[in-house]
Amino acid sequence: MTSNKNGSLTCVGVGITLGAHLTPIARSHIEQADVVFSLGNTGLMKQWLLGINSNIIDLQSYYQQGKPRSLSYQQMQHALLEPVRAGKKVVAAFYGHPGVFVTPSHKAIAQAKDEGFQAKMLPGISAEDCLIADCGIDPGRTGSASFEASQFIRYHKQIDTSAYLFLWQVSVVGDTRLTKFATDKEYRALLIEVLQRNYPDDHPIIIYQAATIATEQPRIEHMPLHHLLDVKLHPESTLVVTPIYNMRKDEMIEKRLLSLDKSKLKQSLTSITNDS
Repeated sequence: MTSNKNGSLTCVGVGITLGAHLTPIARSHIEQADVVFSLGNTGLMKQWLLGINSNIIDLQSYYQQGKPRSLSYQQMQHALLEPVRAGKKVVAAFYGHPGVFVTPSHKAIAQAKDEGFQAKMLPGISAEDCLIADCGIDPGRTGSASFEASQFIRYHKQIDTSAYLFLWQVSVVGDTRLTKFATDKEYRALLIEVLQRNYPDDHPIIIYQAATIATEQPRIEHMPLHHLLDVKLHPESTLVVTPIYNMRKDEMIEKRLLSLDKSKLKQSLTSITNDS
């Protein structure tokens, strides 16, 4: 197959709150595209994008109950690259950030570059950005760790209980075959069991969901850890585990920092004295 190297691929994020989070540069790319692929959490996103560009193709149809998401991702990747190879200016607009839990964007960009096409990603406001704002969490204050929920229970992760823990896609925790839209309580019980290695049964957690339209309020539901088994979860639900311990200083490093400060101060005073 002969490829037209004038084709290009740009993956953009439309943010979480529809119509409110789109950056000017992302909007410009959508407006100027020959074809725009759309992948969002509701049908509203496609309808909204039609107001910016009339040539919208919805990727949501590639998802089906029981169908491995890995296959869906491969098909999406192929769909994105086909018009690129035909010389089209292609934009793929994803819900949230196009690089956060979006496999097709990363794979399609890498393949497009390998084939000699221009390809890039433009950031968007992610669910984590909304979580930080809505829940009043400053990751710079205590630190934070962020994991996909199934990955968290399947692998040995080093947990810092003095920092916030964000677990994504908890509604499908344990779905190792990537074929389900939700998993049963038995899978969620495994997540609770893993968390109880570091947190007590009544430790405070938060179930969070960002507002997807401006008239909605975010879901910020506080509860003890053991209530996680019965709480209603959605695909957009995120689990926030709050810190349990205060940060502990490394006394050896503290002494070395103090020594460095004194040394630098002495050097500075000596330099001032010599200059005068």
